[in-house]
Amino acid sequence: MRRASPAKPRGWRNAGVGVSMVIPAVLIYVALLVVPVIYAFYYSFTEYNGFPTRIPEFVGLDNYQTIFGSTDMTDTMVITAVVAVVGAVLVNLAALGLALLLQRTNRFNTFGRVVMFYPHVLSALVVGFLWQAVLGPQGVVNTMLEKVGTGSLPFLSDPDWALWSMILVIVWSLFGVQLILYLAGLQAVPADLLEAARIDGAGRWRTFRAVTWPSLASTVTVAVITSGISLLKTYDVVVSLTGGGPAGSTKTLAYSILAVSFPQRNIGVASAQAVVLILAAAVLAITVLVLRKRAEDDAESIG
Repeated sequence: MRRASPAKPRGWRNAGVGVSMVIPAVLIYVALLVVPVIYAFYYSFTEYNGFPTRIPEFVGLDNYQTIFGSTDMTDTMVITAVVAVVGAVLVNLAALGLALLLQRTNRFNTFGRVVMFYPHVLSALVVGFLWQAVLGPQGVVNTMLEKVGTGSLPFLSDPDWALWSMILVIVWSLFGVQLILYLAGLQAVPADLLEAARIDGAGRWRTFRAVTWPSLASTVTVAVITSGISLLKTYDVVVSLTGGGPAGSTKTLAYSILAVSFPQRNIGVASAQAVVLILAAAVLAITVLVLRKRAEDDAESIG
């Protein structure tokens, strides 16, 4: 009688199924993210105009020297840093504050969550054009100010006003996602700890500081990193709201890459700018993670 071959262990079979499900996602990730990043690093060390008839010429660090040696480019990087840092702080403060107000489940709060999330549903280009119509020199706000006899305000025509107006518009368009993150984080705060704090007589601020805030540590980390990276690559709102002006006061690094360097066929310089942007995002993420780890270590040492 023929003996049946021993069946493969169930663990190997499950592992094979898992690998077969992961491989397509890994291939897509590599094709759409890893390969373009590798090409960006390669082209950043070359002089290339993008035409297939010309072979990229290796120039070493010349493109990076061009970036950091140009006053215009250093100003652009400073503007990008201001947008990312200030915007991330404002986005997360607004989102956390609204999440604390809307965390209870009722009809009003449900409606409020939908309304607050709605700006994120709109295209960033639409957001820019919408606020251009509101804040522009002939926009709704200035038209109303002129009708009541007050002088118009240079929301988008003065360099300082334009930068802060753009930051506030970006914050308005982004904080809906962060609001959802904080609402989910608040749902995960242990109810028994909150109840114990109330029994001990702790007020709202003390309960937030001692119970809610520590429980939101992972949520805050994710929210700050995601919002910071989104702000670093701000482009669409710049195009539709200010066009990088006035006098380059709102020109971000992403705008410089896509609206200036690439149209001018400076592929090498554009790739070097993209590498700088990638490294800035990595530094932001690592910094937030290190600060969170340090805060956790300090809390454990005090405890």
